[in-house]
Amino acid sequence: MYENQKVAVFVDSQNLYHSARNLYNSNVNYNKLLDLAVNGRKLIRAIAYVIKADSPEEEKFFEALEDIGFEIRVKDLKVYYDGSKKGDWDMGIAINAMAISDKVDVIVIVSGDGDFKALVETLKAKGNRVEVISFGRSTAKELVEEATEFIDIDSLEDSDEYLI
Repeated sequence: MYENQKVAVFVDSQNLYHSARNLYNSNVNYNKLLDLAVNGRKLIRAIAYVIKADSPEEEKFFEALEDIGFEIRVKDLKVYYDGSKKGDWDMGIAINAMAISDKVDVIVIVSGDGDFKALVETLKAKGNRVEVISFGRSTAKELVEEATEFIDIDSLEDSDEYLI
């Protein structure tokens, strides 16, 4: 790779959590994940977007992410009158990625959410290399096709090291 490239990493923690939980009944090794995303290049920013659901272990998780080197963006889980719940950071990730796009060469989006296809298109049109990292089996086909490069955690030789 090109060690002089400047990289920004945006992690959709909810998407990653649910993929790892549903596919492997595991959690993600964020330390290993950040190393994969940076890949020896110059890290400018790494942001993990999380949803606060008031579970006892989440504060430890947030602190662990910060210790690894992530900035944390926290949003409360919304619970609607009918009992349904919603919590996503799609717009926040898109706005932050666009805001930093002129200052970096590479944007790494860690998510399998197909809603990011338009963001990837726009970032590429601005001249950024856009890499997507996710579990292939739970990643939207249109996101894989749009990315400059798609890294399927499932297909990595040491894929089991990305789970804890």
